[in-house]
Amino acid sequence: MATLRRLREAPRHLLVCEKSNFGNHKSRHRHLVQTHYYNYRVSFLLPECGILSEELKNLVMQTGPYYFVKNLPLHELITPEFISTFIKKGSCYALTYNTNIDEDNTVALLPNGKLILSLDKDTYEETGLQGHPSQFSGRKIMKFSSEESTMMSYFSKYQIQEHQPKVALSTVRDLQCPVLQSSELDGAPEVSCQALELFDWLGAVFSNVGLNNEPNNFISTYCCPQPSTVVAKAYLCTITGFILPEKICLLLEHLCHYFDELKLAPWVTLSVQGFADSPVSWGKNEHGFWKGGEHLYNFVIFNNQDYWLQMAVGANDHCPP
Repeated sequence: MATLRRLREAPRHLLVCEKSNFGNHKSRHRHLVQTHYYNYRVSFLLPECGILSEELKNLVMQTGPYYFVKNLPLHELITPEFISTFIKKGSCYALTYNTNIDEDNTVALLPNGKLILSLDKDTYEETGLQGHPSQFSGRKIMKFSSEESTMMSYFSKYQIQEHQPKVALSTVRDLQCPVLQSSELDGAPEVSCQALELFDWLGAVFSNVGLNNEPNNFISTYCCPQPSTVVAKAYLCTITGFILPEKICLLLEHLCHYFDELKLAPWVTLSVQGFADSPVSWGKNEHGFWKGGEHLYNFVIFNNQDYWLQMAVGANDHCPP
């Protein structure tokens, strides 16, 4: 019975919401993007938009490449040649692929050269290294992302493959959108919706869930929060792969200037999800899978340069920075 009760419990998560303005010199937006290292999905939603500008489309198509290196010995990441070629330039990220953070040995290389090892008890004792116990109970191929074209030649003696992120573009018609006011993070009764309501709504939109709460829909009874408005069309772009924070910064910067020209939409969103089995979330904060493995953030960018920032992790992770 106790096991059944645990299975029925919805996974808990920690959600931090804050608001600021991109023109504020104390704004943390750039730092928080740059220190969320391991990103596998980036999505942006543009209400009242039917087609991407050429500049934005080019940014989307230039988010790769990344590389798979099979059977790479760990000592290759600490050789003087590797450090000189990649680490000193601060442009290399690496993460073990197809491993489970709560079951397998996992390795992550941060762009500052720090090597994060999440090891099971036996492997840890074999290494003779000094470490500290994981806060999560239980504890092959390396995935790399780098801006250097030398990656293929450097690892040529191993099985290495170059990959490009997958891009999905779609237009959503007659989309019911919550009404938002940039100054009201908690919403205002009958005037605007809360940041938490928007967060849930975005999850439904990205999952292509119906928002009408139809009585014959046995999959979802979710409906758009109120007050809401219907937009004739909205453009949805999703990029999936191993995506560098630097590329996300460029996308965010472009969306910051989206409203330089007059637009019908009062806001747009940029959402980023991290790898579920990454050993860290932000910076060196330890991350565990638990029930969902989530660590993600979302920007709501308003036409007056205000923004909302929402950051979420699993309940056993450290609180987002």
